Amino acid sequence: MDYRQLGATGLKVSGLCLGAMMFGARTDEQDSRTILQAFTDAGGNFIDTADVYNAGASEEVVGRWLKAQRREDYVIATKVYGRMGPLPNDQGLSRKHILDAVDASLRRLGTDYIDLYQLHLWDNETPLTETLSTLDTLVRAGKVRYIGVSNFSGWQLQKAVDLCAHNGWAPLSSLQPLYTLLDRSPEWELLPVCKNEGLGVITWSPLRSGWLSGAFHRGMTAPPADSKVSTPGTHSWDRYANDHTWHVIDELTAVAAEAGRTLPQVAVRWLMQRPGVTAPIIGPRTPAYLDDLLGAAEFELPPELMERLDTASRPESLPYPYFLADTAR
Repeated sequence: MDYRQLGATGLKVSGLCLGAMMFGARTDEQDSRTILQAFTDAGGNFIDTADVYNAGASEEVVGRWLKAQRREDYVIATKVYGRMGPLPNDQGLSRKHILDAVDASLRRLGTDYIDLYQLHLWDNETPLTETLSTLDTLVRAGKVRYIGVSNFSGWQLQKAVDLCAHNGWAPLSSLQPLYTLLDRSPEWELLPVCKNEGLGVITWSPLRSGWLSGAFHRGMTAPPADSKVSTPGTHSWDRYANDHTWHVIDELTAVAAEAGRTLPQVAVRWLMQRPGVTAPIIGPRTPAYLDDLLGAAEFELPPELMERLDTASRPESLPYPYFLADTAR
């Protein structure tokens, strides 16, 4: 597996990041440990979780595995924002919640520092200066080494970058956005901000909750019963069941056959080769699924196959003002 610098930092992370969202719930402890060991045996050093994943169980599983490892060999990332209790201050990005949450994450992870601490969502109720100054405090205290954000819009990301620079606070090092063959809107603003400001890009849900796994195909009228798509949410059937999605899946299927690879491997590899992307987050539920996804690090898509996927997945129309810039080229 190759290693890449996280944005403009000196931190080197593996080209695939292991997502631990399933740990402690759909993936039991034994399989979680098997997945962690297989990922690191393959050269992976980058593991991503969040306090809210399975009410802290994901962090606990990672922490128990980490106790038997050499801590400095791994880059451990987690997130803060989600509701972790019934009280008013058990959620959000206030100074109080962040200070409480980071100590709780450190206990669950069984470590005295977090490599990458990320804001999971934007908080409309807390001043951004309060949030970012608190993260700076954590970096200076040694509890956190790098900071990042997830699920921010373009203006929110730029504002956060600028406030850190203006106040001399620890800078943002990364963005964790949704970016897939079916979700290319980050190219409009988020990726340009990351490129201009030196932020790494860690993409989540590269298979879009199974849409690009090979289990979905043209002609289906409902999702598989055991898939995430069968439950409401951002990955819902109504959001993606359209001709554009089927066209992308058709082309992905053809490219995978030509490359002699599986659909998941090609979908993840496309992301690994996209400009500005540091590492896609793979979140396998089983060890067997991890084995397949690790294959994405073993080959490169030639330019002509990348172009076919780029063309097929490009949105048919852009919203204002992006279509103006597109037609001006």
